[in-house]
Amino acid sequence: MGHLVPLSSKLPHSQRDKHKSGQLQLYTPNDNLNYALGAIRVLGLELIEGELKPHLNTVLTNIKEKKKGAAEQVVISGILPILSLSLRSRGPLGLLTAKLVAELAKESVVRKGFADAGLVTALLSVLTSTDQELLLHTASAISRMSYDSSKHQELLLRRGAVPRLVAILLQFPDKEELEEACLRALCNISGMSIAEEAGMLWQRGASVRPGESVFHGVSPHTCFFSTVTLVRVSQWGPGQYAVSIEAFQRCSSSFWNLHGNKQTARWFPFFSLGSCSNLYKGIKFSTRNIPRTKSLRTRVFHTFL
Repeated sequence: MGHLVPLSSKLPHSQRDKHKSGQLQLYTPNDNLNYALGAIRVLGLELIEGELKPHLNTVLTNIKEKKKGAAEQVVISGILPILSLSLRSRGPLGLLTAKLVAELAKESVVRKGFADAGLVTALLSVLTSTDQELLLHTASAISRMSYDSSKHQELLLRRGAVPRLVAILLQFPDKEELEEACLRALCNISGMSIAEEAGMLWQRGASVRPGESVFHGVSPHTCFFSTVTLVRVSQWGPGQYAVSIEAFQRCSSSFWNLHGNKQTARWFPFFSLGSCSNLYKGIKFSTRNIPRTKSLRTRVFHTFL
């Protein structure tokens, strides 16, 4: 077994005062974290549970506690391919690895390297599991990594993430936390950028079509307006799903009273709001009658397993 070498990094003096999201920052190395990362790098290919588990837990603790420089140390360590291998192996370290990857996905400086490390396809392979806790962390990781990355969105669409997430939604209808993670992932893959911090509350809605499941999430903004995301899902064949995602703005009764408007309608698609339409993104996906001129994202969204 090789020696465990502490990891460290120095930035040029000209970069020390730059504090930009998604860039490596100057930090004081954490010796415990350095040792754990070095151990994972040396032992990782063997995936020995007893030896790797404490080191994975050390990294997870540092990331969850947002220790200064922890995310940068993970990037420099080069352990992401090891985590990808652990997820693919479906071994006893799978759940712990999924938890760690989900936490790492919160850090932009780390998640931008997920695709090159093979973590996108590794996470998708886990979505066929029946372990609900494993699925929860995996869906959360997918939601976070696709939040602000068109590269990850396109890759997830190409690799069939949508039908797998929909299958989980329909398979576990009573698991609210898992349901919310899958819905956020679907919305973020479609490019709608719904952050967990937005506090969106998801509920199942009534459907007027047989076999259709409806979900709506409300994210309040001001005392007058709130954002509503409507997701419709239906299955019309083995592994074939129709998915529709739309964004609306809901006006409160206070708004109408303030403007002396007697209208009873309270729901408006963003694209009909004129000057407000540039502030939000309204996207609708359907599996029927898709023109050949549609964008790659729209077309791949309807590629089924």
